[in-house]
Amino acid sequence: MEISEVIRTTFAARQFTDDPVPDDAIERMLEHARFAPSGGNRQGWHVIVVRDPEIRAAIAQAAERPAKRYMAMQQAGEGPWNAAFPSSVTDESAASLPTPRRLMDPYIEAPVLLAVVVDLGVVASVDKELDRVGVISGGSIYPFVWSILLMARNEGFGGTLTTIPIANEPELKPILGLPDHYAIAAFLPIGKPVKQLTRLKRGPVGDFTTIDRFDGASFGS
Repeated sequence: MEISEVIRTTFAARQFTDDPVPDDAIERMLEHARFAPSGGNRQGWHVIVVRDPEIRAAIAQAAERPAKRYMAMQQAGEGPWNAAFPSSVTDESAASLPTPRRLMDPYIEAPVLLAVVVDLGVVASVDKELDRVGVISGGSIYPFVWSILLMARNEGFGGTLTTIPIANEPELKPILGLPDHYAIAAFLPIGKPVKQLTRLKRGPVGDFTTIDRFDGASFGS
């Protein structure tokens, strides 16, 4: 498959058939993804292929509370879990919502679940002293994560970058055996999608690109 087609057709797949994802396919995905860039070429990632049903169930359970808050924030017209504006959602109002199985079941049902974790001792978090949520260290891990998903698509599979369980990271770290200085960056459920999407909706370049300043003239047609 041409790289441009892979990029333009890699979608967030959360429903999968029962088709297995062979180990050699996983290895090929990781073999290519490892060439993703990282700060100082320190490659601070580690991948856990999660097979144990009990561990996968614990990950799904960890997603329940934050997933309910996500849904409650959506219903309140908020950007779910955004770091810019305070939320009107309370723990009590979120807890009253139905269990969001669609946000939890992929951790259990996907043929393969990859946990991508990052060594905080090697990524440069140059924004860690700013008065906002840190985002810079993600630059050394998410190109690798995205490369895995691109390669999954290239292999005829699909998946999605999920983060909701990480709201409960303290309870997941001992389950996954993570050292203190590691953080969970993403969970990737991967499998053969029930439906392959090929036409994705995205805003045009001119909608998100400007010249010289944020409020500058639009760039692109």
